Amino acid sequence: MPHAPLPDTTFPREFHHDEKAPDLSFSTVADTPKQRRELRRTLRRRRRALTPRQQRQAAKALCRRLRGLPEFRRAKRVALYLPNDSEIDPRPLIAWLERRGAEVYLPVLAPLTHNRLWFVRYHAGTPMVTNRFGIREPDTRHGAHRARRLPAWALQLVLMPLVGFDDQGQRLGMGGGFYDRSFAFTRQRGPRPRLIGLAHECQRVPTLPVASWDVPLDAIVSDARVLRP
Repeated sequence: MPHAPLPDTTFPREFHHDEKAPDLSFSTVADTPKQRRELRRTLRRRRRALTPRQQRQAAKALCRRLRGLPEFRRAKRVALYLPNDSEIDPRPLIAWLERRGAEVYLPVLAPLTHNRLWFVRYHAGTPMVTNRFGIREPDTRHGAHRARRLPAWALQLVLMPLVGFDDQGQRLGMGGGFYDRSFAFTRQRGPRPRLIGLAHECQRVPTLPVASWDVPLDAIVSDARVLRP
Protein backbone atom coordinates (compact mmCIF):
# COMPACT_ATOMS: atom_id res chain seq x y z
CA MET A 1 0.00 0.00 0.00
CA PRO A 2 1.52 3.40 -0.90
CA HIS A 3 2.50 5.67 1.95
CA ALA A 4 0.84 9.03 2.38
CA PRO A 5 3.09 12.02 1.52
CA LEU A 6 4.64 13.88 4.43
CA PRO A 7 3.03 17.21 5.33
CA ASP A 8 4.67 20.45 4.22
CA THR A 9 5.02 21.82 7.74
CA THR A 10 6.72 25.06 8.75
CA PHE A 11 6.98 26.40 12.27
CA PRO A 12 5.47 29.86 12.79
CA ARG A 13 7.87 32.72 13.45
CA GLU A 14 6.74 33.00 17.06
CA PHE A 15 7.97 29.47 17.89
CA HIS A 16 10.65 29.65 20.58
CA HIS A 17 13.23 27.05 21.56
CA ASP A 18 12.24 27.09 25.20
CA GLU A 19 8.87 25.69 24.14
CA LYS A 20 8.34 22.01 23.43
CA ALA A 21 8.81 21.38 19.71
CA PRO A 22 5.56 20.04 18.28
CA ASP A 23 5.92 16.61 16.74
CA LEU A 24 4.86 16.00 13.17
CA SER A 25 2.22 13.30 13.07
CA PHE A 26 3.85 10.90 10.64
CA SER A 27 1.62 7.94 9.99
CA THR A 28 4.52 5.86 8.74
CA VAL A 29 8.26 5.63 9.11
CA ALA A 30 10.14 7.32 6.24
CA ASP A 31 11.63 4.10 4.91
CA THR A 32 11.77 4.73 1.16
CA PRO A 33 14.05 7.13 -0.77
CA LYS A 34 11.05 9.27 -1.74
CA GLN A 35 9.83 9.52 1.85
CA ARG A 36 13.32 10.39 3.06
CA ARG A 37 13.52 13.19 0.49
CA GLU A 38 10.14 14.52 1.58
CA LEU A 39 11.15 14.36 5.24
CA ARG A 40 14.40 16.21 4.55
CA ARG A 41 12.50 18.99 2.79
CA THR A 42 10.05 19.29 5.68
CA LEU A 43 12.74 19.43 8.35
CA ARG A 44 14.84 21.92 6.43
CA ARG A 45 11.79 24.17 6.20
CA ARG A 46 11.41 23.87 9.97
CA ARG A 47 14.86 25.24 10.71
CA ARG A 48 14.65 27.91 7.99
CA ALA A 49 11.52 29.23 9.72
CA LEU A 50 13.56 30.18 12.81
CA THR A 51 14.27 33.87 13.20
CA PRO A 52 17.87 35.17 13.48
CA ARG A 53 17.25 35.73 17.19
CA GLN A 54 16.05 32.15 17.66
CA GLN A 55 19.09 30.92 15.75
CA ARG A 56 21.42 32.83 18.08
CA GLN A 57 19.61 31.58 21.18
CA ALA A 58 19.77 28.02 19.91
CA ALA A 59 23.51 28.27 19.19
CA LYS A 60 24.20 29.57 22.71
CA ALA A 61 22.15 26.80 24.30
CA LEU A 62 23.80 24.17 22.12
CA CYS A 63 27.30 25.34 23.01
CA ARG A 64 26.51 25.36 26.74
CA ARG A 65 25.40 21.73 26.52
CA LEU A 66 28.43 20.69 24.52
CA ARG A 67 30.89 22.37 26.89
CA GLY A 68 29.40 20.29 29.71
CA LEU A 69 30.13 16.96 28.00
CA PRO A 70 33.20 15.15 29.38
CA GLU A 71 34.32 13.93 25.94
CA PHE A 72 34.14 17.48 24.62
CA ARG A 73 36.19 18.91 27.48
CA ARG A 74 38.88 16.24 27.02
CA ALA A 75 39.19 16.44 23.23
CA LYS A 76 42.25 18.11 21.71
CA ARG A 77 41.54 17.39 18.02
CA VAL A 78 37.98 18.43 17.21
CA ALA A 79 36.24 18.57 13.83
CA LEU A 80 33.17 20.74 13.40
CA TYR A 81 31.33 22.39 10.51
CA LEU A 82 30.44 25.87 9.30
CA PRO A 83 26.63 26.18 9.25
CA ASN A 84 24.72 26.26 6.00
CA ASP A 85 21.02 26.38 5.18
CA SER A 86 20.05 27.41 8.76
CA GLU A 87 21.93 24.53 10.44
CA ILE A 88 22.51 25.06 14.13
CA ASP A 89 25.73 27.04 14.57
CA PRO A 90 28.74 25.55 16.43
CA ARG A 91 31.11 28.42 15.57
CA PRO A 92 31.02 29.97 19.08
CA LEU A 93 32.93 26.87 20.22
CA ILE A 94 35.99 27.64 18.09
CA ALA A 95 37.47 30.36 20.31
CA TRP A 96 36.71 28.31 23.44
CA LEU A 97 38.48 25.27 22.00
CA GLU A 98 41.51 27.29 20.91
CA ARG A 99 41.86 28.86 24.37
CA ARG A 100 42.08 25.32 25.75
CA GLY A 101 44.84 24.44 23.29
CA ALA A 102 42.62 22.21 21.13
CA GLU A 103 43.05 21.99 17.35
CA VAL A 104 39.98 22.70 15.22
CA TYR A 105 39.40 20.92 11.88
CA LEU A 106 36.83 21.51 9.14
CA PRO A 107 35.47 18.99 6.61
CA VAL A 108 36.55 19.43 2.99
CA LEU A 109 35.17 17.56 0.00
CA ALA A 110 38.02 15.22 -0.89
CA PRO A 111 39.07 15.58 -4.54
CA LEU A 112 39.12 12.49 -6.74
CA THR A 113 37.35 10.45 -4.04
CA HIS A 114 33.65 9.69 -4.19
CA ASN A 115 31.70 11.36 -1.39
CA ARG A 116 34.42 11.36 1.24
CA LEU A 117 35.83 14.08 3.45
CA TRP A 118 39.21 15.45 4.38
CA PHE A 119 39.61 17.17 7.75
CA VAL A 120 41.80 20.26 7.46
CA ARG A 121 43.22 22.32 10.33
CA TYR A 122 41.37 25.61 10.65
CA HIS A 123 42.41 28.98 12.10
CA ALA A 124 41.73 32.64 11.35
CA GLY A 125 44.25 32.72 8.48
CA THR A 126 43.07 29.57 6.68
CA PRO A 127 42.32 30.32 2.99
CA MET A 128 38.66 29.52 2.33
CA VAL A 129 36.59 28.79 -0.77
CA THR A 130 32.95 27.93 -1.49
CA ASN A 131 32.42 24.33 -2.58
CA ARG A 132 29.89 23.00 -5.09
CA PHE A 133 27.19 22.85 -2.42
CA GLY A 134 27.64 26.51 -1.52
CA ILE A 135 29.42 25.68 1.77
CA ARG A 136 32.57 27.45 2.92
CA GLU A 137 35.57 25.16 3.42
CA PRO A 138 39.39 25.39 3.49
CA ASP A 139 40.90 25.67 0.01
CA THR A 140 41.66 22.21 -1.38
CA ARG A 141 45.15 23.29 -2.45
CA HIS A 142 45.82 24.39 1.13
CA GLY A 143 44.44 21.16 2.57
CA ALA A 144 46.33 18.99 0.10
CA HIS A 145 49.43 19.32 2.30
CA ARG A 146 49.27 16.38 4.68
CA ALA A 147 50.73 18.45 7.52
CA ARG A 148 47.53 20.54 7.47
CA ARG A 149 45.01 17.70 7.74
CA LEU A 150 44.31 14.60 9.78
CA PRO A 151 42.97 11.20 8.78
CA ALA A 152 39.48 10.72 10.17
CA TRP A 153 40.61 8.04 12.65
CA ALA A 154 43.08 10.49 14.27
CA LEU A 155 40.38 12.95 15.30
CA GLN A 156 39.14 12.71 18.88
CA LEU A 157 35.73 14.32 18.47
CA VAL A 158 33.57 15.06 15.41
CA LEU A 159 30.57 17.40 15.50
CA MET A 160 28.40 16.82 12.44
CA PRO A 161 25.20 18.48 11.19
CA LEU A 162 21.91 16.59 11.02
CA VAL A 163 18.70 17.11 9.11
CA GLY A 164 16.65 15.19 11.67
CA PHE A 165 16.81 12.93 14.73
CA ASP A 166 14.48 10.93 16.93
CA ASP A 167 14.25 10.02 20.61
CA GLN A 168 16.06 6.72 20.01
CA GLY A 169 19.12 8.57 18.71
CA GLN A 170 18.59 7.70 15.05
CA ARG A 171 19.63 10.40 12.62
CA LEU A 172 18.80 11.68 9.15
CA GLY A 173 21.61 13.28 7.16
CA MET A 174 21.57 15.24 3.92
CA GLY A 175 21.63 12.06 1.85
CA GLY A 176 25.07 12.39 0.23
CA GLY A 177 26.69 9.83 2.52
CA PHE A 178 29.84 11.90 3.09
CA TYR A 179 30.06 11.30 6.83
CA ASP A 180 28.88 7.68 6.55
CA ARG A 181 31.63 6.84 4.05
CA SER A 182 34.29 8.81 5.89
CA PHE A 183 33.54 7.14 9.24
CA ALA A 184 32.53 3.65 8.12
CA PHE A 185 35.71 2.40 9.81
CA THR A 186 34.19 3.18 13.24
CA ARG A 187 32.21 -0.07 12.99
CA GLN A 188 35.46 -2.00 13.39
CA ARG A 189 38.03 -2.24 16.16
CA GLY A 190 40.73 0.38 16.31
CA PRO A 191 41.21 4.10 17.03
CA ARG A 192 38.10 6.15 16.40
CA PRO A 193 36.72 9.57 17.28
CA ARG A 194 33.56 10.18 19.23
CA LEU A 195 30.78 11.20 16.83
CA ILE A 196 28.18 13.75 17.96
CA GLY A 197 25.33 14.99 15.78
CA LEU A 198 24.03 18.55 16.20
CA ALA A 199 20.56 19.86 15.36
CA HIS A 200 17.88 22.31 16.34
CA GLU A 201 15.31 20.82 18.68
CA CYS A 202 12.64 21.54 16.05
CA GLN A 203 14.33 18.88 13.87
CA ARG A 204 13.25 16.12 16.25
CA VAL A 205 10.65 13.64 14.96
CA PRO A 206 8.97 10.65 16.61
CA THR A 207 10.65 7.88 14.60
CA LEU A 208 13.35 7.53 11.95
CA PRO A 209 14.38 4.41 10.06
CA VAL A 210 17.81 2.82 10.37
CA ALA A 211 19.66 2.25 7.10
CA SER A 212 22.40 -0.36 6.84
CA TRP A 213 24.96 2.29 5.90
CA ASP A 214 24.15 4.71 8.75
CA VAL A 215 27.14 5.11 11.06
CA PRO A 216 25.90 5.14 14.68
CA LEU A 217 26.52 8.28 16.73
CA ASP A 218 27.76 8.43 20.31
CA ALA A 219 25.39 11.30 21.10
CA ILE A 220 23.00 13.81 19.57
CA VAL A 221 22.90 17.31 21.02
CA SER A 222 20.28 19.96 20.34
CA ASP A 223 19.61 23.29 22.02
CA ALA A 224 17.22 21.48 24.37
CA ARG A 225 18.71 18.03 25.11
CA VAL A 226 21.55 15.52 24.98
CA LEU A 227 20.61 12.09 23.65
CA ARG A 228 22.80 9.04 24.21
CA PRO A 229 21.69 6.31 21.76
